[in-house]
Amino acid sequence: MAANPTDDVFGVWSGTPSPRNAGKSWAQVEREAQREYVSQGWGGFPDMPTDPALLGCDRFTQIASRVPFRRGATSTTAMVEGALIRPPGGMPLGTELRLEASRFDVTAGSSFTVTVRVRAGDRALPGARVGMTVPPGWRAGQARLGTVAAGREASVRLTVTAPANAATGRVSLGGTLRSGGRVGRTTLVANVVPAVSGTLQRLPQVSQFETWVRDLGVRDLGGLVRPVLSIGQGETRALRVDLRNNSAVRQSGTVALTLPAGFAVDAASKPYADLAPGSTTSVTFAVTNSDPTLPLPNADRPGDIAFAIVTTSTSGSSTENAGLNLVPVTTVPQAAVAPTVDGVEGAGEYGGSLLDLTPRWEGQPCTSVADCSGSAKVTWSDDALFFHVKVTDDVLGTVLSAADCKRHWRTDSVEIALDPRGTSENTSTTFKTGIFPVTADPANGNPPCFQRDADNRQGPGAQTAPGMEVRSVVTSPYTGYALEVKIPLALLPAAVDPARLGLNIFIYDSDTQDKTGQTRIGWSTFNGVQGDPYRWGHATLPGYTPPADRRTTPADPVIPLTALRSVDSPQSILQAAWDGVALGGDRHARQGRTAWFTASPRLTPRGLGMRIGTGGAGTLRVFVWAGGRTVASRTVSIGSRANRPITVPLSGEGWASVGADTLVLVAWESRAGGTTAFASLVTP
Repeated sequence: MAANPTDDVFGVWSGTPSPRNAGKSWAQVEREAQREYVSQGWGGFPDMPTDPALLGCDRFTQIASRVPFRRGATSTTAMVEGALIRPPGGMPLGTELRLEASRFDVTAGSSFTVTVRVRAGDRALPGARVGMTVPPGWRAGQARLGTVAAGREASVRLTVTAPANAATGRVSLGGTLRSGGRVGRTTLVANVVPAVSGTLQRLPQVSQFETWVRDLGVRDLGGLVRPVLSIGQGETRALRVDLRNNSAVRQSGTVALTLPAGFAVDAASKPYADLAPGSTTSVTFAVTNSDPTLPLPNADRPGDIAFAIVTTSTSGSSTENAGLNLVPVTTVPQAAVAPTVDGVEGAGEYGGSLLDLTPRWEGQPCTSVADCSGSAKVTWSDDALFFHVKVTDDVLGTVLSAADCKRHWRTDSVEIALDPRGTSENTSTTFKTGIFPVTADPANGNPPCFQRDADNRQGPGAQTAPGMEVRSVVTSPYTGYALEVKIPLALLPAAVDPARLGLNIFIYDSDTQDKTGQTRIGWSTFNGVQGDPYRWGHATLPGYTPPADRRTTPADPVIPLTALRSVDSPQSILQAAWDGVALGGDRHARQGRTAWFTASPRLTPRGLGMRIGTGGAGTLRVFVWAGGRTVASRTVSIGSRANRPITVPLSGEGWASVGADTLVLVAWESRAGGTTAFASLVTP
C-alpha cells in the first residue's frame, strides 16, 4: 500500500526464480550484487533465506507514465503492463496515453486545463474517446478524438475545476482512453493549495531539490518529506516562515506556531498585510528550547519534534506540519596546560563535560554496556582541539593492516566530525576523520591509524591531516580502548566560529572477523546524521579566537578522483566487456580509434603474452584476473596506431594462480577520447 494515496506503487516479489542465474531467487541475485560493493564493507552479507515465506517484495513508485496502465493491479507483471505486456482488456502495445496539466498547484474553486495526448502504435485506434476521472465535487470534460491513425498522435484540452470547498492536499486525477471496446487509464497528480501558504524555511539542499523537480516537470516528487530545522538544547534560534499568495486577490492575515511543551516563541502570532497575488514575503520567530532536559532522539527514540505553522488569510486558514531536531550542546573549555597525547587522561587535562556516546545511531542494539558504549571529553589549547574517547567493547573486530587504514565502518573505530562554521549544507565543507585503535603492524607495536573520509580533504591521514596526532590504549584482556586525539584547527576547511562549532563523535562496533560492522552509536544520533552537519551537536569555545588571517569561507573540497576511474578497476572492465556499457559513464572510443586483441593471451616463459591492436594513441591497462582478484597488471602507453606484442610479467604467486578460468581484462583509453573494454580467457 502506498504511503501517499496519490502514488502508484508496484510490488515485485523477490522470491521469484531468476531464469539466468541457475534458479536463484531474485533476492539472492540482488544480495550477490550487493556483496560486490566491497568498498562499503558489504562483502560479508549472508545469503538470503531460501524459505519463500521469509522473502518480501521490492516496491517501485511510478513517477510518470506515457503508456496506459492498471492502477492498483497486483500481478507480478503489473509494473510493465502497457509497456511490455498488454493488460487484460487493455490497449494494444505501443499505445501512448499522457496527461499534462497547465499547473500543479491549484486553489479551491479554480479551473485549469489538462492536455490529453494519445498516440497509436502499429495499429489504429478507432472511435477513440478520452475523459477524466475526478474526485467527488470536481468537474472535468470529455472529448471524442475519432480514429487515431497508426503512428499518429491526437490531443485535446479538457477543463478541470476544483470545488470551492476542496480540501488542501494532493489529489489523483485519472485519464481514460476508450477505443474498440478496450480501455486504457493513466493518472495525474494535482496539489490543492490554500489562498496563502505558510511554509517553514527549507534547508538549502531541500530547496535545491524542490527547484530541480520543478524544472524537470515532476512536481509531485517535491514536498513529500516533513520540513525540519535543528535547534540545540537550551538554545534560541531564528525560524523563518515563507508566505506565498496563491489566490487572485490581495491577502492579509497572521502566522502562528503551535509548539510542544519544552519550547517557547517570542510572539503568539505575527501579522502580514496586503500581499499581492503571486507575491511572497516572510515572518521570522525566535524559538527557544526552554526545557534543555528533554530527551534527545536516537535510533530507539526517533527524531523529529512535531510542531505546526498556522497561517490565516482573508480566505481562511492553512496548516503546515513541520519538525525540530533537538541536538546536544556542550562547552569546550580551554585547557590550563595542553594535554599530552598519550592515550591517557591525565589529571586536569580535560575539564569539560562528559559527552555520552552510547545512544544508538544505526544497526543492532548493544546487548549491554560491556558490548558497546562510550564517552568523550573535549578541550582546546593554543590552536588545536584535544579529544579523549573511552570505548567499552567486549569483542575486538577485524584488525586491519596499516596499509588498509580506510573505510573505518568495517570494524571497531571512532569517527570525529567537525563543522568549523556550523553552517555546512553537506560534509564537503567539514573535517571528518576515522580512527582505528589498533592495526596489524607488530613491528611498530600495532599502533592506531587515522584517515579523512567524505569531507573537505579525503585520503590517508599523513597526507590530509599533517600535525594531527593519535594515541591509543587497548586493554588486555580486551574490554575496550581509549583514544587521545589532537586536531590542529588549521586543518579545518575554514576558521572555527567559537560560538557555533558543529561537533559529532561516533563509535563503530564490530564483533566479527569478516570486516563488517554491526552497531553504530554516538553523541547526536539521527538517521543519516553522518552526512547531515545541520544535525550534529553544537559546541562553543569560550576564549578562543582564530588567527586573523584564517579564511572564514570554507576552502573548495579536494576530492581524489583516482578511485573513481573505471579504467583502473578490473571489476568495472569485466562488467563493461560483458554488458557493452562504456567505462565510467564515458563514451565508447569511436570506430577506428578503438583497441582489440589480435592474438589471444597465452602463457610464455616470461609471463602472459598477447598482441593488441590500437587505432591510435592512448593508454592500455591490462589486468590478469584469477580467482576473483588481480594477480598481475601492466600499463602501456601507445603513441600511434599499432599492433604490438605485450607481455604481463608474472610473479611466483601469479604463476600459481593462472588456470583455465583466468581472464585478461583490458581497458583502452583513447587519446582522442572514449574508452574500450575487452576481455579474453588465457589460452593454455
